[in-house]
Amino acid sequence: MKILFPLIGALALINCTAALAQEDELAGAAKPRYAVLPRTVVATPNAAAALTALPTWNGSFVYQGTTYSYTMVGTAPSTNTATRITAVIIPIKIVITKGTTTTTFDPATVLPNGKTVVTNTVASPLFDATTSYIQGGTNLGTTQYIDAYQRGNFWGSLPANSKWHLTLGGPKVMAEKTFSPPASKGKTGKPFSSLTVAEVDINWFDARVQSMITSMNLPANVLPIFLTTNTYLTSGGCCIGGYHSAFTNTNGTVTYMHASYITQPGDFAQDVSAMSHEIGEWADDPLINNNVACGILENGDPEEGFTNYGGFPYTVNGFTYNLQDLVYLPYFGAPASTSVHGWLSFQGNPFSLTTCSNGG
Repeated sequence: MKILFPLIGALALINCTAALAQEDELAGAAKPRYAVLPRTVVATPNAAAALTALPTWNGSFVYQGTTYSYTMVGTAPSTNTATRITAVIIPIKIVITKGTTTTTFDPATVLPNGKTVVTNTVASPLFDATTSYIQGGTNLGTTQYIDAYQRGNFWGSLPANSKWHLTLGGPKVMAEKTFSPPASKGKTGKPFSSLTVAEVDINWFDARVQSMITSMNLPANVLPIFLTTNTYLTSGGCCIGGYHSAFTNTNGTVTYMHASYITQPGDFAQDVSAMSHEIGEWADDPLINNNVACGILENGDPEEGFTNYGGFPYTVNGFTYNLQDLVYLPYFGAPASTSVHGWLSFQGNPFSLTTCSNGG
């Protein structure tokens, strides 16, 4: 996983990124990728912040003689209880101006199925709970995509008829906001196909996101999702489909994410694939501090470079969505007994991964 440090004029990459790939990015080559930004602290939480803290639990596993601890969203599987986190979607319209030409990238855009980008996202398996996930003959439940993944992740710890879940409530859709980056921070491009997209500097974007979190007075026990369409973020080069981070202010530590909805089938971050990646990583590494042998415990990154960027089709509400496969804890070195069938990923390890074989 690449951790992008918000330093002016500098890009720090942590983990297994080759020097050549880094040079390509700095040269401006289009490279499909996701990112995390390290947690920032701008204020001390007030006394009431603890009452609305994001529910998390701690676990650990031993790999090659080293104990790796982690913090995840929700409650421990042993509690046999359900956790529901309210998702707050904030649609962001991007306006790029070059000379006298203005190009707008708007989540209110109506798609061929008659729904807007926002309504199509809300109807996806990330929030819709009508899909039954039967993986290798085992029914993980009729639920949301990330909940089914997480149940499979810890299937070895769940009792029969388990009531353990991690689901997203809502989502609550807020009024659309507009970001208009200056020419030095935003431009248009065609990095993967004939589709024209916005390319916006990630640090410029994130500064406005954090300001919005504060101005909206969002509590720490919700998940803010900043949704763009046909937009990639940049850091030395294109193209970042989404990222997640954490931001400590007077309300506590608010975890949040950005995901782009690309409308061109087959392009990187098509429909809700970026959002599935980021919600999965938020669930398993909300504070971006779960260190493992191959980097950090980011469960989407090992899959993103494969066919269809690791995405698998699910047809719900008359639309076929692409949801990214996510690796299970045994991929990072936990015992195989942890996950359903001892699998290394939710889709049954279709890309022949081995422990830490594709970084973290």
